[in-house]
Amino acid sequence: ENVKAVTKEKKGADKKNKRRRVETFAVYIYKVLKQVHPDIGVSKKAMNIMNSFINDTFDRIALEASKLVRFNKRRTLSSREIQTAVKLILPGELARHAVAEGTKAVTKYSQPS
Repeated sequence: ENVKAVTKEKKGADKKNKRRRVETFAVYIYKVLKQVHPDIGVSKKAMNIMNSFINDTFDRIALEASKLVRFNKRRTLSSREIQTAVKLILPGELARHAVAEGTKAVTKYSQPS
């Protein structure tokens, strides 16, 4: 009886201290910034803006890709739909660079390690 009381107390304390993790692209934005401009930093406000921009772009591409899947009466969203969605959403040169980087990433991922 006394043991149960202690374990319940402990569980309650754990729940109080646990904070929900917020997932952002901040780490990756920072890594890319350092690759391009090693001597430049980024403010919290600018990081939040960049994070919102990436989330918005991700949502737009995912929505367009899902529309393509439905339009073509398919059941699988593949890299082909993502590539087409990127070409439709991003303007000119930016789309070409994005497709090249995406192809490079998929090739690297597909290689047997």
